Amino acid sequence: MTLANRIIIFLLRLLALGASVAAIVIMVTSHDSAQVLGMTFEAKFANTPTFKYFVGVNILASAYSLIVLFSPTKNLLGRIILISDIIMTLLLDSSISACLAIAQVGKKGNSHAGWLPICGQVPKFCDHVAGSLIAGFAASILYFLLLLCSFHNVLNLYTLKA
Repeated sequence: MTLANRIIIFLLRLLALGASVAAIVIMVTSHDSAQVLGMTFEAKFANTPTFKYFVGVNILASAYSLIVLFSPTKNLLGRIILISDIIMTLLLDSSISACLAIAQVGKKGNSHAGWLPICGQVPKFCDHVAGSLIAGFAASILYFLLLLCSFHNVLNLYTLKA
C-alpha cells in the first residue's frame, strides 16, 4: 500500500470517526417537552429503542475507527479489517434505516394506525434527530468509501502475490 493510499484511508477513517461522534452527541442531546391538554410529555432519544440502537451502533463504529486508526496494516489484518468494514457499514445502514422510519412516523404520523405526528409539539427534538441522522448518513457514506478502499487493498495484495 502506497503512502498516498494510507493517507487517504487515514483521513477517511478520521472523518468517519468525526461523523459518528457527531451523530452520537447530537442524538444524545435531543430532548424537548410539550404540554398537551394539560399534560406534559417529554421526548428524548432514550424513549425509543431504535434511537438507542442508532447511538449504540455509532458508539461501536467510533470505537472500531479508533482501534483501526492506530493498528498496523498487515496481510492478515487487512482481511480482518475488510470483514469488519463490511460489518460496520451494514450496521450503520441498518440503524439509519430504522431511525428514518421512526423519524418519518414522528414527522408525518400514521393515519392508518392512528399515530399522530409529534414534531409540531417538540420541534427541537425533531431538529436534533434530523441533524443526528444527517451526521449518521455521512458516517455511513464514509464507511462505504472505506469499505471500497479496503476491498481494493485486499485485491491488490492477491494480485501482487500471483
